[in-house]
Amino acid sequence: MRIDLHTHSILSDGELTPSELVRRAMVLEHDAIAITDHVDMTNVDIVVPAIVKAAELSNEYIRTIPGAEITHVPPKLMKKVIKRAKELGAKWIVVHGETVSEPVIKGTNLEAASNPDVNVLAHPGIITDKEMQEAVENNVLIEITGRAHHNITNGHVVNVARKFNAKMIVNSDCHAPGDLMNRERAMKVALGAGMTEEEATEAIDVTPSKTLKDLGLW
Repeated sequence: MRIDLHTHSILSDGELTPSELVRRAMVLEHDAIAITDHVDMTNVDIVVPAIVKAAELSNEYIRTIPGAEITHVPPKLMKKVIKRAKELGAKWIVVHGETVSEPVIKGTNLEAASNPDVNVLAHPGIITDKEMQEAVENNVLIEITGRAHHNITNGHVVNVARKFNAKMIVNSDCHAPGDLMNRERAMKVALGAGMTEEEATEAIDVTPSKTLKDLGLW
């Protein structure tokens, strides 16, 4: 089984139209995918409705979930942007975490981890114990990413997640055709981050499908 719940199309900074993104995932034997283009205060009203329409049409290929990645939004405005994205039809909320490769404002991880409306805290960088504990309490999934540069802290993220028994998920954060990961590649990312075989299988196969089913998205 392969489920990728963090991808981008030309609706933000990806290289593929939504339909080609989903078709390429289908060829790589994905069972489901979420389109989660970047949004903030300026474009959420434009991007999310387009993703919803794209997801409806792309369901002819594989299960396609309309989502959004809340990106570089000041923590005090995050709830407002998330609420608006959900009002417009986003069913899967990713928050662009404090990756060490971009100047994400401090406090983003904690705000996301404290919000039960957030599904995934993506590439959270040097995540703290407090942030991880909040994520566990609010059922926010922690991403282990295949994305270059963001993934240099994957090992740290796994170690802290393990300490708190946090739920992890392996996503591609796809921006280009070569970014999509089949199951074999996702497993390499997980094991390379220091996961055990059991933890990797849980993060790749079990947690994504169970979460989608629990939310009525699959």
